[in-house]
Amino acid sequence: MASTDAKPTVIVRRVKKIQGGGHHGGSWKVAYADFVTAMMAFFLVMWLLATTSKPDRAAISEYFRNPSPLSGTSSTPAPGMAGPGGASTSMIKLGGATDVSRGNSNDPFQNQRESIPTPVDEREREKKQLEALKQELEQAIDKSQALEPFKDQLLLDITPEGLRIQIVDKQNRPMFDMGSAKLMPYTREILRELSRFINQVPNRISIGGHTDITAYSTQLGYSNWELSADRANAARRALLEGGMDEDKVARVIGLSSSVLFDKTDPQNPINRRISIVVMTKEAEAAALSAIAALPVPVAAPPTAAGDEAAMAPGAGTH
Repeated sequence: MASTDAKPTVIVRRVKKIQGGGHHGGSWKVAYADFVTAMMAFFLVMWLLATTSKPDRAAISEYFRNPSPLSGTSSTPAPGMAGPGGASTSMIKLGGATDVSRGNSNDPFQNQRESIPTPVDEREREKKQLEALKQELEQAIDKSQALEPFKDQLLLDITPEGLRIQIVDKQNRPMFDMGSAKLMPYTREILRELSRFINQVPNRISIGGHTDITAYSTQLGYSNWELSADRANAARRALLEGGMDEDKVARVIGLSSSVLFDKTDPQNPINRRISIVVMTKEAEAAALSAIAALPVPVAAPPTAAGDEAAMAPGAGTH
C-alpha cells in the first residue's frame, strides 16, 4: 500500500529567450547630439545673417577675431571669463534690447557698431521735421497780431518737394504795387516773420514768383516773366532782412502765369503770389543738378563798334 506522505514531483520548464543582437553602447547618442548642435549653430548663423546689418556683422566678426577688448602686442593669450584665451567680457552693441555699459571710451569698434540711417529713415525724419515746422507756423500765424489780419493770404501745404508757403494777393490787399516789384509794408513784415521759422531747419528753400495773365507793364521787353522774377528776388531780400541765412536760398525763379493757382479764372488775384518751398534733400539735389546742367553762355568777342558803345556815357541803362 502506497504511503500517503509522498509529495508530488513539480517539473519547471524554463524558456530561454534568444537576444536579437549584441549591445551597441551609447555612441549613437553622442553623434546625434553633435548633429543637433551643428544644426543649431547653422540656424543661428543664418538668423544672424538675416537680421543684422553689415556694420553689425563686421562688429561680430571683429569681436571673435580679437577676443581681447583692447588690442596689444603680447604673445600671451588675453584672459577672459574662462581663463587665458577665453572670450572677452566686452559687450557687442547691436542696438537691440539691454546693453550693459562697460565704458564706451575704451571701445575701439564703437563707430562700426553705430547704426547707419537708411535713405527711407532719412526721408521719414525729414517729413516729420517739415510737418512739425508747418504746425509751428500755423500756430504762430494764429497767435501773431502782426500776421493775424493776413492769415487768409498765407497758404501752407506739404508737397513732394517739401513744405510750401504761399503768400497770395487779395482783391483789396495786394502784396506789391500794381505792375511793380515793390513790396507793400505788410508783405515785408510777413516775410520777416517767416524768415526766423525757415532758419530753424537745415533745409534750403526755393522762391518762385507768379502773376496772373494780365500784362501790367508797358515797357518794351519787360513782361510778366521779368516781373515775376523781380518779385521773387524782392521776397528773397526781405527774408534776408528778417535774419534768414543767405546760403539757405537754392533757387529763385519767375514763372509768370505758367502755373496758375486758379485755372478757371486766370485773372483771379490769387494767381498773383509768392511761393516759398522749404525743400527736401532730394528736391534740393534735383534742383541743383538741373541748374548745373544748364549750358553756360559764352560771350562773343566785342567788336570795335561794340567797344565804343560800351564806353559811351549811360550805355546799358534804362
